[in-house]
Amino acid sequence: MKALSFFAIFLSIAALPAAASIQPYPSSFSVQEIRANGTTLHVRVGGTGPAVVLLHGFADTGDMWAPLATSLAADHTVIVPDLRGMGLSAVPEHGFEKANQAKDIADVLDTLHVARADIVGHDIGNMVAFAFAERYPERTTKLVMMDAPVPGVGPWDDILKSPLLWHFRFGGVDMERLVAGRERIYLDRFWNDFAAEPSKFDGASRAHYAQLYAKPGHMHAGFAQFAAFDQDVIDNKAAVGRGRLQMPVLAIGGDHSLGSTMAYIMRFAADNVREVVITGSGHWLMEEQPKTTVSAIVDFLSADTAINSRTLSVAEIGALARSGAGVGTSGVGGIQTIVLSGDPAKAGPYAIELKIPARTHIAAHSHRDNRLATVVSGEWHFGYGKKADDAQTSVLTQGAFYTEPANTPHFAFTGDQPATVFITGTGPSDTQFEKDGASHP
Repeated sequence: MKALSFFAIFLSIAALPAAASIQPYPSSFSVQEIRANGTTLHVRVGGTGPAVVLLHGFADTGDMWAPLATSLAADHTVIVPDLRGMGLSAVPEHGFEKANQAKDIADVLDTLHVARADIVGHDIGNMVAFAFAERYPERTTKLVMMDAPVPGVGPWDDILKSPLLWHFRFGGVDMERLVAGRERIYLDRFWNDFAAEPSKFDGASRAHYAQLYAKPGHMHAGFAQFAAFDQDVIDNKAAVGRGRLQMPVLAIGGDHSLGSTMAYIMRFAADNVREVVITGSGHWLMEEQPKTTVSAIVDFLSADTAINSRTLSVAEIGALARSGAGVGTSGVGGIQTIVLSGDPAKAGPYAIELKIPARTHIAAHSHRDNRLATVVSGEWHFGYGKKADDAQTSVLTQGAFYTEPANTPHFAFTGDQPATVFITGTGPSDTQFEKDGASHP
């Protein structure tokens, strides 16, 4: 089965041009050093209106959010901390579990007399944002999750198998000694490998962040963020077990990085998820495609209702209309299609459920949109290629996950038992069969 590509990797990197400078925050923003949960966080505050908190990740600091903060400040109170041990915040020895850092953020809000806020996170900040929403759902109005997996949620164990993520286990005294004085070299690896176009993360930004991470204790804190993942898995599984998130969630992925997988991950833990995929971007959404990313977030946070809340019980799904051939389906006779949300024929996210009878064969075909699928029941034989071939299939059972990348031919069949498959994508979709891609009778 084709390996999942969660991050794009570019091994040939051109010389990187320098840029003028990091975008500054508006002069109306103030900076405060706020005592929070046993440490001190460096916090930028500006604007007026409902509160929104912006949480950065590894290889960035709160400085990354200046373009978004500037756009939001007209009608929001914007709060931008540097996470514990990062940027200009104090460097504690411990406390990098994301649930503990959620308490950091709660204490900042208490100091600023903010009862509730929208929470936006990227990378490690993504994980702190999730922990905050789980621990303080009554204080989280909306949640924006940007291009990073969540420990213990959805396909976390599969994501860990990616060779690009070796740094999740890189840390300790000897690793800190190796990186000391070479912070720029180490961080360049992330800025290059996780970008669709590495030059978009410009030279001035690289120099700025490398200087901050070279400060005493800051790489130790960075490594500690990853070392806490094992505990984060335990905490997140327990939190999701207590109940799913109910606030509106915007899941954003770069099309050269997590893409629609960000939304797939969040649907394991939240009921009200909207999906946005940023074209022409890798992991570094704010550096690579700032205008598109800012627009998506501002639209979501400013809308009265970001997405219609909807839950469907098993009985309600059973009562929905069923059809045969439809946009984004194979059209093979006997297969029932149930549209759960959206419309595959129109622009925007959609979800469909396919009920495939036993001994049904679907010839090699492709769709123009990227799709994610989960086997709900039965046994589903799925493979990639321009012609159906039993030897190229994987046998997928209940709970299995697979992808249908845009314009990538694939085929499938059922054996002696029927199968039900859940598919999400971003329309408009279509179906194109391969010439001579007929499945066996």
